[in-house]
Amino acid sequence: MNILILNSGSSSIKYQLISMPTELVICEGLAERIGSDNALLKYSTNATKLEEELAIPSHKAGLLKIADLLLDPSLGVIKNTEEISVVGHRVVHGGKAFSDTSLIDASVKEKIKNLHALAPLHNPHNLEGIELAEEIFPNAKQVAVFDTAFHHSIPAVAKKYAIPEEFYENKVQVYGFHGTSHKYVSEKAIEHLNQKTSKIISIHLGNGCSITAIKDGKSIDHSMGFAPSNGLIMGSRSGDIDHAIIFYLVETLGYSLEEVNELLIKKSGMLGLTGFSDLRDIQAAAEKGDKSCILALQMNTYRIKKYIGAYAAILNGIDAIIFTAGIGENSALIREMVCTDLEYLGITLDADKNNTRSKSLLEINKTDAKVKVLMIPTNEELEIAKQAYRLVHA
Repeated sequence: MNILILNSGSSSIKYQLISMPTELVICEGLAERIGSDNALLKYSTNATKLEEELAIPSHKAGLLKIADLLLDPSLGVIKNTEEISVVGHRVVHGGKAFSDTSLIDASVKEKIKNLHALAPLHNPHNLEGIELAEEIFPNAKQVAVFDTAFHHSIPAVAKKYAIPEEFYENKVQVYGFHGTSHKYVSEKAIEHLNQKTSKIISIHLGNGCSITAIKDGKSIDHSMGFAPSNGLIMGSRSGDIDHAIIFYLVETLGYSLEEVNELLIKKSGMLGLTGFSDLRDIQAAAEKGDKSCILALQMNTYRIKKYIGAYAAILNGIDAIIFTAGIGENSALIREMVCTDLEYLGITLDADKNNTRSKSLLEINKTDAKVKVLMIPTNEELEIAKQAYRLVHA
């Protein structure tokens, strides 16, 4: 069974075509920096590797490019769309409605649409991918895997906000995000630790960033909340901010609510601090002495360290911390800055190991460290494929 996985992020689309249940990857690729004139399109199979810089103005344009590559007479891996049995979609926000993987129908699409306001950088692109996939692959079953599902185990003490009960009843609560990634890498870490119980802090660092406290394989707290905008400093999202600032912007500086929303989600974070949203550009400028970029890196990692300390407290100790996703896997500098001066918690980094490139799980802590520091490449696509396969074979 061929399952096509579409993983639409805020500025990227990762995709894989996987043969299940063997988990054989037939092709994979990435469209990143979507919305720019120098977007990058990657496509690879056993026989072909393509990397092209081009304008990809929207997620829809990116999805159409990907479909063209899959069906290309010389480069493609399928002759017709009927060779795709299932299309698995990452959907960021499932609200209270979805605690598990779901077959997509009109009702599911409507519920996803109703959650657009809670994940405006993601759910619209996720739904767009679903509707386009229905057109391109009309005979395939469409399956949604929700990022919020993994976090349904968060207890009320961490899930509820300190506001009147009626708001909780109206679905105002912590939902949590990047759950597919946190689930995948934490399971890899648990397997690596090979112990009956585990206390893990999983740090997902990409254009969107989040951190999760995981006890015995279950999420018990998470940095993002009602929508995927809280917590860590991100590419263009502010993360944690005093809500009084919103009132000040509206009542004193004359911003509309729509403008404030745009500001905090699309114009803040590392972009607001430096003018760049891509960490590679920020690191390059910092190396040349750019003070705003140096400070932004310090602020970014300072925020992560605060959460590590908080989660060490609620877990009552740490067995391992995980770095994953684009930045977590590739930025030795960020890992070093996060782990510096955390000896009190038992976290000590081995500089040589930290600077080693790996496509699989890598321990980067010192040999005698009390806490394992793990770099684990996430594979949300494989996790989505496994969940989709289980659903259609249930």
